[in-house]
Amino acid sequence: MIPYAELLKIRSAAGVFNWSERDAMLYALATGVGQDPLDAAQLRFVYEKDLKVMPSFATVAAWGCNPSLAEAGINYTHVVHAEQGVTFHAPLPPAAQVRAEGGVTGAIDKGDKGALIFGETTLVDVTSGIRYATLATTWMARADGHFGGPKTPAPAPHPMPDRVPDRIIDYTTRPDQALLYRLLGDRNPLHADPKAAQAAGFSRPILHGLCTYGITCRAVLEIWGDLDPARMASHSLRFSAPVLPGETITISFWREPHGISFEAHVTNRGVAVVRNGRSVLHM
Repeated sequence: MIPYAELLKIRSAAGVFNWSERDAMLYALATGVGQDPLDAAQLRFVYEKDLKVMPSFATVAAWGCNPSLAEAGINYTHVVHAEQGVTFHAPLPPAAQVRAEGGVTGAIDKGDKGALIFGETTLVDVTSGIRYATLATTWMARADGHFGGPKTPAPAPHPMPDRVPDRIIDYTTRPDQALLYRLLGDRNPLHADPKAAQAAGFSRPILHGLCTYGITCRAVLEIWGDLDPARMASHSLRFSAPVLPGETITISFWREPHGISFEAHVTNRGVAVVRNGRSVLHM
């Protein structure tokens, strides 16, 4: 990895990023919206008449806009997407042109355990200047420790309530969900090629972490926000294990004074796939 001072100079990808109604509808379908085509609330995300856009579409709306870890000389085969958060400044329109503003904001040298790298990117409308969303991403680069960066402790995770959840829902993913979701930009063969997945230590291709992120965001909005995209202020979580397409995700929610805490498990495997989740909704 390059020296810490140089790492902080890496900026979000330059250029203009575009999305269309088709992209917004594809995202909704790829995260499970529209499975009941007679549900009017879901239909408005997958049908161009009065189209609404899922807030978590921000994670793929400008695919490739995040700071490039390749510029840091990082070994991508050992990089894990550790955390994802988005702050939503304005509802996403069905189509737009945006530029990305931001870059690497910090890193922690964890020695033999690798390096934590933090990036932040804001999507800004090219024409109006409206700020739509700020993406905050944390990567764990497991092979890139000892690079001379700060050795400060990692930020504390969002604390989870010590009580019974207020709501629990099950969401069953489709066996082909990763094949659909990858059309949004992430063509990593880990999500499609059985041989690539097995080489990485998985029994079969895994679901994208950002697809799981989208599913949890949709669930919060459906249960607590009347599926109104304008209600979503922020949504963040830690990834703890991948989901296999076709598995059922059990999501637990706790309503708190300043937001909604959540976590998710795949009960059949006894695995937590999301930890320390937190959403904030506008009233």
